[in-house]
Amino acid sequence: MTYAITQTCCSDATCVAVCPVNCIHPTPEERAFGSTEMLYIDPRSCIDCGACADACPVDAVFPVDSLSGSQQEYAAINAAYFEDEAPEPAGDSPNFHVWGEPEFKRVLPADFAPIRVAVVGTGPAGMYAAQDLLLHTSAEVTLVDRLPVAGGLVRYGVAPDHPTTKKVGDTFGRFHAHPRVRMHLGVDVGKDITAEELAAHHDAVIYAVGASSDRRLGIPGEDLSGSISATAFVAWYNAHPEVAADAVDLSAERVVVVGNGNVALDVARILVSDPETLAGTDIADHALAALRAGKVREVVLLGRRGPSDAAYTRSELLALKHLPGVELVVDDHDPRIGADIESAGARDKAADLRGVTRRETDWSLPPAPGRRIVFRFHSAPSEVLGEDTVRAVRTTGTPEAREIPAGMLLRAVGYRGAPIAGLPFDEATGTVPHENGRVTGMPGTYVVGWIKRGPSGGIGANRSCAAETVGTLLADAVAGALPAPSSPAKAFQRLVRGRNRQVVDASGLAAIERAEVARGLREGRPRVKLTTVAELVRSAKSGRRLMPR
Repeated sequence: MTYAITQTCCSDATCVAVCPVNCIHPTPEERAFGSTEMLYIDPRSCIDCGACADACPVDAVFPVDSLSGSQQEYAAINAAYFEDEAPEPAGDSPNFHVWGEPEFKRVLPADFAPIRVAVVGTGPAGMYAAQDLLLHTSAEVTLVDRLPVAGGLVRYGVAPDHPTTKKVGDTFGRFHAHPRVRMHLGVDVGKDITAEELAAHHDAVIYAVGASSDRRLGIPGEDLSGSISATAFVAWYNAHPEVAADAVDLSAERVVVVGNGNVALDVARILVSDPETLAGTDIADHALAALRAGKVREVVLLGRRGPSDAAYTRSELLALKHLPGVELVVDDHDPRIGADIESAGARDKAADLRGVTRRETDWSLPPAPGRRIVFRFHSAPSEVLGEDTVRAVRTTGTPEAREIPAGMLLRAVGYRGAPIAGLPFDEATGTVPHENGRVTGMPGTYVVGWIKRGPSGGIGANRSCAAETVGTLLADAVAGALPAPSSPAKAFQRLVRGRNRQVVDASGLAAIERAEVARGLREGRPRVKLTTVAELVRSAKSGRRLMPR
């Protein structure tokens, strides 16, 4: 019996580090790492030890003979990755297990004086950086986040029907109460405190603020009512406190989603899923109620290019094919689409559309009964039509323009980083200029995650990204290049508390966790999220008062 990696793979390579026979590829030392959709287990060399399954933070690894119906395809997907490659004997690779010894581990605590490092952002990028500092150095870490709860995109970006992906948050959560961690949640750098003040109280500052805005389409009608970003929609169904409960109207029967990446597939799947299957997740209460009362029956995914060039991963497409009660359709309006699908090789994602119904859609008719997702490739939006609200979307890409009647438009064409007060910013890339994580022209200031490299790569990609940044920071510490803080550690806490009386610390975060989980237990759900800043802060304060002294 061998093991296989499945849909929820986060590619952080924890499994690679524990595999005793080097059967998981690509490894972080191989050129393909970071460019493949997931990691793969070679069935020819797997010895069935299960170490990878035990180490996986998102429960993505299973014995092949235990794969469920919707997961059985992953046995073939794992094997196919190695079809044209000879198995690599364990230990013969010059890079074997190098991932277990990142470059910065060679730096010893005795090589530099104890340092205080602030990490701004508590999502995956920030927490991988904090984890490296806490596990491999004696640094003190200050965690700062503008929201009164930790988690970042693990809490507010992962779809509620992907609970195993959210489990990586448990790995990060064990560092929240670490004895060398001080947590200040609900603190907005640039508003409550300045970047200069933060730097004055720490030897180094790592910004892990992600890409908080979205890319626009730049077409007429984009700002009509009913036209919103997928970023806002995802935040809405994940109970983000900065998105109002009534921000989304689901009264339309047809929704057009521009884009065909994983976020586009996420929002399409949520829109047409049976709400009762979501009732056992941590989806926001207001989103669940809206989906139950909503009228959406058809979601149209517009892709500018063809099926082979789609940005989604094969695993997310396969998940759609197994969505109960939902028909998957390819709009066969262009002869290139069928040719692309039929000529696709085994590894090509277009091949996964074989067997999916292909038919040309008559957009003059209302959606047929039932629920469906329609892929319309070689089609780009040129205008959003309507007077006060979205009525239709005009598309190009074929000899004749088409109008697709729809009452809602979601743009899912990518995230974009936003400027950070006090730091340089590259408007063209939406990132902070840096060299191996060190911010250009600002000693002691570093970046990690999407604000560093742009909005690419999933959760696991942040692990190697953080290792590079932390390695750069520690090299600077050894070289004596970090500017010494001008104020003691306790002065920062006094400063923050003086500016913002609603700051949440680790005890308050634990109180929020207990409150949400308790609410979930009463309803048979993993948790019921608190949806406003006021609720989060109130829960943090009341929970602390109830803690035994």
